This record gives sequence, structure tokens and C-alpha cells, in this order.
Amino acid sequence: MTSKPNPNGMPAARASAAGRFATLTFERDVAAPLSVLWQVWTAPAARAVWSAPTPSVTVEFLEADTQVGGREVSLCKVEGQPDIRCECGWLELQPARRSVNYEVVSSGGVTQSAALVTADFSGSDEQSRLVVTVQLASLAEDMRAGYRQGFDAGLDNLAGVARRTMVLQRVIRAPRSVVWNTWMNPETLPQWWGPDGFSCRTQRIDLRTGGEWVFDMIGPDGTVYPNHHRYIEVRPEERIGYALLWGENGPKHADAWASFEDQDGATKVTLGMVFSTEAEFQTAKGFGAIELGLQTLGKLERFIQSR
Repeated sequence: MTSKPNPNGMPAARASAAGRFATLTFERDVAAPLSVLWQVWTAPAARAVWSAPTPSVTVEFLEADTQVGGREVSLCKVEGQPDIRCECGWLELQPARRSVNYEVVSSGGVTQSAALVTADFSGSDEQSRLVVTVQLASLAEDMRAGYRQGFDAGLDNLAGVARRTMVLQRVIRAPRSVVWNTWMNPETLPQWWGPDGFSCRTQRIDLRTGGEWVFDMIGPDGTVYPNHHRYIEVRPEERIGYALLWGENGPKHADAWASFEDQDGATKVTLGMVFSTEAEFQTAKGFGAIELGLQTLGKLERFIQSR
């Protein structure tokens, strides 16, 4: 693109951009633990659930690497309109304290805006708070109103998602490669999956991106619980993202992920689930889903230690 000079000697396009800098601040009090809010903010599987500002917008994630130096690329799609590309690069990640990322928005190959996004977290086991500061430079046009609308809607979605998200963590005394290979192995996964006293009966299993695991969980009293996991993302030794269905091709009841991090020779495993509704989340909590999920991670560790 060529630009015409102005009396100040600055190209017109750059001069107009110079007048479109803005600092926007967004604050949310969230009825969820701080640890959960952090996971919902950073985990790609959770971000995919809340990132679309309205139901008319579809967000497609092309890549997501949530670590310092990593980036996330997504397309916002609205029927009848050009796709909007958003590239997010992670500059700082202090778990449950602060994240900093850049964000570049473009459409039709033209950069619309660039921003520095700082998110500060505080709170407790019951209530948390998020303050997001956006230092925005509108380039092709004034993007302030669009950013206000998009961030307000997205953060409202995030608060709702956090209220129906369950996060379980355990440090397993084994190297990450061992934990990963025990989890993502069709021979071993059915042997330890599920709470104490439960067993698995597999119909078919394919632990790859686009694959699935169709199986029954069988309780201590013989009750059969049909399950279907659809694998959306598999990043070896880093994370998996999958959908949980009630039985083969049944209704979805959660979007889930598992991440694996080195921790002093051991492996920190995080298992997260965004339930389809808050009522379903409360029902799951009521029948002890947190305790049962922690039992499952405990079985994984015991299985590894026994081999």
C-alpha cells in the first residue's frame, strides 16, 4: 500500500494510526477458585469454549502453544463476512498471577490492530478476580469499540465457563515420558482409567487427533456407564484435548483436557473438564466427581509404580 505524505512528513496511514492508541481495562469477579480461573484463561480446550463473543461467531483454532514464546492462531468466522485472523503470542506466564501476550488482528491479509494484553489474577479457593489491560494500536481503522465489545462479551463467557469447570491436579513420581506413554497407550489406558473399584470394557480405541475411545465403565456394583471420548488435539508429552459424550455418539457432557509438565523429575498432571451446563457441574460435584477424579489420577500413579 502506498501512502500520501502530510505536512508533518509522516505518511498519512501512519499518522492516522498514531491517533488511535488506547488503553482499555476490563475487570471481572468470578465465582470460581483462582486455580480454575487460571486454567480457563490459559488451557486451549477451555479457551475454545469461551472465546467466541456471540453464538453467531465460530472460532477455529489453527494452533495453540501455551508457553512463553509460544503462540495461538485462530480464525473468527461469521457467515457472509471475511474471516478475522487473530495471532496471540505468550510473553509472560506466572501461574495464577499474571499473563502477558501480544495480539495481532488481521482480515483479508491487512493488519487491523496490534495490542499488548496483560491479565492480573487474584483470589482464593472460592472467589477470584481478573483484571485485563489492553494497550491497543488501531492500524487499518479505529478498533476501540470492537475491542470493548469483544472483550466484554468474551470475559462474560469466561466467567460463566469458570463456574462450570472442574480442575484436578496430581504430581506423579515418574518422568513425563513415562506418564504420557501410560496414558496415551491403548493397551494401558483401559487398565487404570476410572475411580477405585471401576474397570473399563473397550469397544474401540484410537488415541490420535481425530480418534476416539468408545468404552463402558463398570462400577463396583456392576452398573455399566457407557462412555465415548473424541480426541480433538494430541500434542505428544504436552496435552490432549477431547470431548466427553454420554455413550457412543451421545450428547456431550464436557470438553476436557489433560496437560503434562515436568516438575523436579516428576510430572504434574492437570485434568480439566468444562461441563456443558452449570447444573451438570453441580450435579457431578454432588455425587463426588472431584474425589472420584482424584482417585483416577491416584490409580494412574499406582499403575506406573507397579510396572
